[in-house]
Amino acid sequence: MPVEGFKVDVEKAVGHVFESEPNSHINVSHYIIDNGFTPLPTYPLVLLLKGDDYNVNLFKERAQGKGSLPGMPYYDPNKIVHGEQSLEIINPFPVDGGKFSAKKTCTGVYDKGSGMVIETTVDLYDEHEKVKYCSMVSKSFVRGYGGWNGPKGPKAVAYPPPKRNPDAMEVFATAPNQALIYRLSGDYNPLHADTALAPTIGFPRPILHGLCTYGACGHAIIKALADNDSSRFKSIEARFASPVFPGETIEIYMWKVDSQDPKTDGVIFVAKVKERDVVVVNNGYATLYKKSTESKL
Repeated sequence: MPVEGFKVDVEKAVGHVFESEPNSHINVSHYIIDNGFTPLPTYPLVLLLKGDDYNVNLFKERAQGKGSLPGMPYYDPNKIVHGEQSLEIINPFPVDGGKFSAKKTCTGVYDKGSGMVIETTVDLYDEHEKVKYCSMVSKSFVRGYGGWNGPKGPKAVAYPPPKRNPDAMEVFATAPNQALIYRLSGDYNPLHADTALAPTIGFPRPILHGLCTYGACGHAIIKALADNDSSRFKSIEARFASPVFPGETIEIYMWKVDSQDPKTDGVIFVAKVKERDVVVVNNGYATLYKKSTESKL
């Protein structure tokens, strides 16, 4: 049932630019011995909730960003689940860390009937906003806040898996405490830890962060199809289809496909939970820069 009296002023909300937020990244190069080490290209996604503080934060405050969204009435932040995520790499993320500036813009609010989708775009820069590292588009689904006759949103591009065996498959065996470990990245949404809260939102127990599975997919693609060379990773997008429960085994299937860009190869991917045979990530598509063929003579 729609929440009585809930209605978004879309004209006020869409296009709103939030105040820039500082983010920090620890210099991990002090703790490694492999000179070829680089952070996973998906790493910047976790900085948005971590911010510039290493302490535990309030998810409601971090998810909202600095300041309220104009035209958006109050909604229960515990009803938020991650719907879709994309990431485009502009410049490699620095291994030696530093301070960064995140520019966040509301780029869409959609009425999906059973809930509401809030789309935000975050561009990550160095602290002086001279170097752009990446652009991230997130779609959050707020359960129960639909039915206010708002725009339905554009039709998504479909990436169905080819009707052949996958070119690669990787397995990610999550630990029973996987969500408790992953929340240290800065995503302290109680849905991933509070055993009393989860049933009130429609889950039998706390679920794993979508970005944990998403990061595993990114890592699998780099490992299996990019020779473990993260510099070849250009972009990734996917939809979170169903929740993963900590302790389950995630199977990631990948198919190499042609890309519209002659400089890149495309990868369609799907993630499934082995124990339940349930697709948890679908409509996945990534692009990898083609392997260099320069002569070494």
